[in-house]
Amino acid sequence: MRFNLPALRSRNYRLFFAGQGISLIGTWMTQVSTVWLVYQLTHSALILGIVGFISQIASFVFAPFGGVIVDRTHRRTLLIITQALAMAQSLTLAALTLTGAVNIWLIVALSFWQGLITALDAPARQTFVKDMIERSDDLPSAIALNSSLINGARLVGPAIAGIVIARIGAGYCFLIDGISYIAVIAGLLLMRFNKELPIVKGAMNPLGRIKEGFIYAYEFLPIRSILLLMVMFSLMVMPYSTLMPVFAIKILHGDSNTLGMLMAASGIGALSGGIYMISRRTVVGLGKVIAFAPMVSGTGLIAFSLSQALWLSMLTITLVGFGSIIQIASSNTLIQTIVEDDKRGRVMSIYTMSFLGMVPFGNLWSGFLADSIGAANTFTINGIVCLIGAFLFARQLPALRRIVRPIYREKGIVSIP
Repeated sequence: MRFNLPALRSRNYRLFFAGQGISLIGTWMTQVSTVWLVYQLTHSALILGIVGFISQIASFVFAPFGGVIVDRTHRRTLLIITQALAMAQSLTLAALTLTGAVNIWLIVALSFWQGLITALDAPARQTFVKDMIERSDDLPSAIALNSSLINGARLVGPAIAGIVIARIGAGYCFLIDGISYIAVIAGLLLMRFNKELPIVKGAMNPLGRIKEGFIYAYEFLPIRSILLLMVMFSLMVMPYSTLMPVFAIKILHGDSNTLGMLMAASGIGALSGGIYMISRRTVVGLGKVIAFAPMVSGTGLIAFSLSQALWLSMLTITLVGFGSIIQIASSNTLIQTIVEDDKRGRVMSIYTMSFLGMVPFGNLWSGFLADSIGAANTFTINGIVCLIGAFLFARQLPALRRIVRPIYREKGIVSIP
């Protein structure tokens, strides 16, 4: 298979891609280390769910305000600030863990702080992709590459984390993560722009702009349908990584290396999904992909919940990772293709709410359910709900195509008959 990577023709995107590639490995190391440390301190699936809820609830509450800031601020400056703050958070967590001063409440506080950073960073990052790309036709390639990058790091980061935790402790994972932010900050500082990055101006107050963004997203059926499916997906599928220590220890009777192997397996699936997205040459047909992805992840969750063998668990969790990245990348690409430019930041902040913002509620739901009926039964239920949601979205596809087709014609994506 021959891959076309037009996004890498843009110098600024190449700098971003390289810096992010290093930083995201550290980010995934921190995510694995955090859930491992929480479970070691509490041995509670419910506490895992609560910590996951607190770490990401800020993305739900504050993401709309982040979208307004993104539309009215230079995105590169904003990203330099958020990356520096995230670096400080990781280094603080490293210092507390390495000195033995860490406890569950400090982890909760730092996780909430990271969620606040993400509420601003995520919409800024999503919107900044378009700023870095020199040709608008390269945007789908850039979004797919971003998704592949995240999940390539998801493959490498957890595997390294499992080894580091087993050999020298979780604190060093946090330290590596903190240092890795230097790469992405350096990339941002080295970028050059021939013209000022676009900023939306207007007299409307922030609450009015937030309301305008929500009304636009709600009244535009394709965006509304994609966001609702993403809400379901985030609630049912995305919490799987939070409960992974329970499966690694209680069901598979393993250790931190087992956790790293499971996370790496999901990363392989996600990376494969990213490669598929990169190989696509057009956004036409993404509606079917968006409907198909939850079916794959839902089936994978159900099969994973029934497995008691490591090899089978790794195989089935690969399906979950594959479906997840296709769902995330295809939804992101389609929304950014059809959204109006002056509402891009706000709509992407709503996308962040429906994606990252709903994950904490999914963590809380799955953690509570796993504490009551077991993690395996929880994954079975979540997988079934996922399949139902995919079926309902698929039934809407003909109506969505009729609305989106004229936009494709206007943008020159499809020829006018």
